[in-house]
Amino acid sequence: MGRDEAEQEPKKKESSRRWTESCSAMAAKCGVGCEAAVGSLTVSRKREYRVTNRIHEGKRPLYAIGFNFIDARYFDVFATVGGNRVTVYRCLEGGLISVLQAYVDDDKDESFYTLSWACNVDGTPFLVAGGSNGIIRVINAGNEKIDKSFVGHGDSINEIRTQALKPSLVVSASKDESVRLWNVHTGICILIFAGAGGHRNEVLSVDFHPSDIYRIASCGMDNTVKIWSMKEFWTYVEKSFTWTDLPSKFPTKYVQFPVFIASVHSNYVDCNRWLGDFILSKSVDNEIVLWEPKTKEQSPGEGAIDILQKYPVPECDIWFIKFSCDFHYNATAIGNREGKIFVWELQSSPPVLIARLSHAQCKSPIRQTAMSFDGSTILSCCEDGSIWRWDVGP
Repeated sequence: MGRDEAEQEPKKKESSRRWTESCSAMAAKCGVGCEAAVGSLTVSRKREYRVTNRIHEGKRPLYAIGFNFIDARYFDVFATVGGNRVTVYRCLEGGLISVLQAYVDDDKDESFYTLSWACNVDGTPFLVAGGSNGIIRVINAGNEKIDKSFVGHGDSINEIRTQALKPSLVVSASKDESVRLWNVHTGICILIFAGAGGHRNEVLSVDFHPSDIYRIASCGMDNTVKIWSMKEFWTYVEKSFTWTDLPSKFPTKYVQFPVFIASVHSNYVDCNRWLGDFILSKSVDNEIVLWEPKTKEQSPGEGAIDILQKYPVPECDIWFIKFSCDFHYNATAIGNREGKIFVWELQSSPPVLIARLSHAQCKSPIRQTAMSFDGSTILSCCEDGSIWRWDVGP
């Protein structure tokens, strides 16, 4: 574990612990069976953001944007994906943005949909990207070369996420109805979450639990959110770091049954994120929902859900719009199909809208936002190939 990573681990665990306590208080306030607390679209506790920059990358849609939260040296570095291109930028003072690197895939028909920052066991920063051709590219951001390519998914890749406590592990969600766990250090596919209890349509989003290293949540076009446990397969995760034979000879295991299946939404679920032990998820019905999975230890897959809060997002009724949070999950930012951004405070009940951002020239659907470490900068990437930067005013 690198120095920065070691420093961040207690931070992440502390943040998660704080969140679980805060959420428990929320749950106590709501109570099982009570109505969910719905946020008001009237802005209060206002945070003044203003547009400080706008970049037009090209005509191809930009589907993903993300800051590097893995390494403290690069908190101001972000990347975007669109078409067959991955671009790395740095946010500078005064709203300036500098281009650091660009990677163009050999397959001109590739369309990247997702990216995630990760790192090698020696701390080398990696950018992991995937999209329509189903191949995951692991790009070494130090030398700007492809370090590895992961072939295994049978269809396009909709999301990649990194395990913050062990950032050599990434998980991918695919149109092939599976989720896969990979080791970017050794190039091994460790686990495949699919089968009898798996998703029955495209998997659109996946996320690692912030403090329980064994747990992930996935969601997709079968309208469900599934929680999976890696606990009984963890020896394979550990083995993946010391494997010296060919990656293809690794005894990859199938995880066929989730520990929990939730039907929170009645349509595609295209983004889910853990919030302590609770889950934030969204569908195509103009809101983000915060809910608690109440699992039964004795009967995996069964349990109840308690919907705690709802964060309205007007004109957010098309799929593949993803929200983002700052490092400590104090706030979340989400765009809509009209180019507007809604910023919700997460640590309050009922929810508080702290900013509603719009610009006369930003009319294209925002596919994803990226909040900086402290939330003072918000980036958005749009269907028309533009990137917008918003900063908290002086």
